[in-house]
Amino acid sequence: MNGDDPLLGAVGPRLRDLRQRRDMTLSGLSAETGISVSTLSRLESGGRKPTLELLLALARVYQVPLDELVGMPEPADPRVHGKPVLRHGRTLIPLSRQPRGGVHAYKMLLPATDPEREQASHEGYEWMYVLSGRVRLRLAEHDFVMKEGEAAEFDTRTPHWFGSADGRAAELLTLFGPQGERMHVRARPRSRRSGP
Repeated sequence: MNGDDPLLGAVGPRLRDLRQRRDMTLSGLSAETGISVSTLSRLESGGRKPTLELLLALARVYQVPLDELVGMPEPADPRVHGKPVLRHGRTLIPLSRQPRGGVHAYKMLLPATDPEREQASHEGYEWMYVLSGRVRLRLAEHDFVMKEGEAAEFDTRTPHWFGSADGRAAELLTLFGPQGERMHVRARPRSRRSGP
């Protein structure tokens, strides 16, 4: 019955193994879970599809997480192995797998000599954090110098340009997303002083 899905097909043998390692009989397990002996037997043999209700009762008795009963597959390697890209003299190192759409994360290395260009605008939203160096950010008529530890976020439809502020290389973390996917920096609320 569970032969179509290898994940479900492995549940029965796993349940039997757990019960036997705990030296429990089907009737003893039935008494503790309230699940009939025949249902438990069919679960272990693969003749009955496990439901969440049945698995929760068994997980409680066996005192194991649900994942252990179902045998969730091991997570894939989470590391991102992006290749650096050179764009307009800047090195972008991808920090995300870049799903279609969604937010893209990069470490950006700004060269020491980065000639100022015309401000550009395009769809999207950008967040940047200065890791090292000083970064000049021109945003429409505003002109800012950001230093290490400072962050900025802006709608990229606003004309903008950024580069080294002092003729030295700089490093940024930057997140870029389609319009509407704004990044929000959240600060921990200040603790309230207890008054007299």
